[in-house]
Amino acid sequence: MSDIDAQRVAERIDTVLDILVAGDYHSAIHNLEILKAELLSQVKDDVASSSKHPRSPWEI
Repeated sequence: MSDIDAQRVAERIDTVLDILVAGDYHSAIHNLEILKAELLSQVKDDVASSSKHPRSPWEI
């Protein structure tokens, strides 16, 4: 199960929205790319750790 802190993600999205409102599109896009990479990395780590356990035939 993923251990993503929804409150933290929401706060970071709010920050990106503030940056967009300020008109700094380059920084907003950069911050979104960082957030995306961190989330994908966390999901990748979760999948890797769960794949170490053999699955039952009905879980495949």
